[in-house]
Amino acid sequence: MQMNRVVYDTDRGRTDRCSNCKRRAEACVCPKGTPGKAKAGDGVVRVSRDRSGRRGKTVTVIIGLGDVGADLDEVATTLKRLCGSGGTVSEGNVEIQGDHRERVVAKLTELGYKVKLAGG
Repeated sequence: MQMNRVVYDTDRGRTDRCSNCKRRAEACVCPKGTPGKAKAGDGVVRVSRDRSGRRGKTVTVIIGLGDVGADLDEVATTLKRLCGSGGTVSEGNVEIQGDHRERVVAKLTELGYKVKLAGG
C-alpha cells in the first residue's frame, strides 16, 4: 500500500480523485450530484484573521462567498466601506486590511449569510 500519494503536480494541477470512479476530479465520468464528487462548499461563509506572508500585517479573510453565489466585488466594496480600509478580491476570497472580524460578521449576518468565525 502506497503511503505517499501525489496531491498536486505542476504539469497537471490538482490530482484529487473521485471516490466513486477513482479518476481525477476533472476527468470524472460520474453523473452530476453523485456523492463522490467534490463539493463546491457547504454554504457557510468563514471569516478569519491572517498574517502569514504579509510581513506581519493583519488581514481579515472572508472565505466561501463565491460558493453561495454572491457578487464578490459588490460585497467587498460594502465591507471595505464599512471598515474604512482597503482590500481586494483574490482567488474567490475577499481580503480586508486590518482585523475587522466582528464588524464583518455582523454585516454579513445582516445581509443574510450564514457566517462563522474561523481560526484564532
